[in-house]
Amino acid sequence: MFQDANIHSGIHSTSPMNVAPKEPSRRFCVAPMMDWTTSHYRYLARQLSRHALLYTEMVTTGALIHGDTERFLRHDPAEYPLALQLGGSDARELAHCSKLAEQFGFNEVNLNVGCPSDRVQNNMIGACLMGHPDKVAEGVRAMIEATSLPVTVKHRIGIDGRESWDELCEFVEKVASAGCRTFIVHARIAVLEGLSPKENRDVPPLKYDWVYRLKETYPDLEIIINGGIKTFDECREHLSRTDGVMLGREAYHNPWLLAGVDAEFFGADTPVTTRHEALRAMYPFIQSELERGVYLNHISRHLLGLFHGVPGGRQFRRYISENAHKSGAGLEVIQTALEKVREPESPAIAEA
Repeated sequence: MFQDANIHSGIHSTSPMNVAPKEPSRRFCVAPMMDWTTSHYRYLARQLSRHALLYTEMVTTGALIHGDTERFLRHDPAEYPLALQLGGSDARELAHCSKLAEQFGFNEVNLNVGCPSDRVQNNMIGACLMGHPDKVAEGVRAMIEATSLPVTVKHRIGIDGRESWDELCEFVEKVASAGCRTFIVHARIAVLEGLSPKENRDVPPLKYDWVYRLKETYPDLEIIINGGIKTFDECREHLSRTDGVMLGREAYHNPWLLAGVDAEFFGADTPVTTRHEALRAMYPFIQSELERGVYLNHISRHLLGLFHGVPGGRQFRRYISENAHKSGAGLEVIQTALEKVREPESPAIAEA
């Protein structure tokens, strides 16, 4: 029998158990990305935007049930609004992990039906589930019954051998019939035979028009578009046809882009006006993580893109890369690296 995880207080304390957080806006989201959207990246992202919806890396149901549950679900309340992405296909396990998501204070629980790697295919996780819409619907129904959190699905527009418009509609209709109202659609098929996960992010052509057509066909569903989006101009175009946008690699490699999100898409004040201000706001968090035993390079690797395209940015990255991995490396490495970049005399708000 599954056991509820213990929830501890501290720097990563969570919301009270069984208190459903407010449903987040999905107008602008940062995609779940393995090894990238860790709590350390998300804390940086939250210094730049208070309103963008952030997603965890995909966490498998097996890891949560049989592994160190608290380690996988650890996050700082400053990261909200925050969604947990699950990988799995067993309805009972998905239901249990959805309860954990609520207990740990997440704002949403999302099911991954888009990851194309061989490893997850062998465990019926990710994009291969697009070939099994009834199984996805069964899992989503169980998740919805288990939690008061919004349950969403992130998926491709198809997989090799099942890539027609009618098959996409069948998938969406069956999952919607189980109660899912929000679909985050990566506008590419996933090629499960012959392409690597990296190639699957670039090689299959983008079909944004299919995502637009989904919204037109199912106007009562919330449709979020994902895949290859890099600029605010592109976001504005997509938002004229869909309910929200999700950015992945661009938001990670050029995180300063997020500093313009609140003003542009939410009509809210920008949290910071310079990159220097954003990084200094990270110092207490970095220090607390170091005191918890986290190695500096596990944190600093997510900071390397902050000064992308800025004079001194290369020296900033080089200093961190050469020193953060050393034994005993502490906050002073980040402080010294920051001195390599000249601080602007006037505010420099991000534009994309």
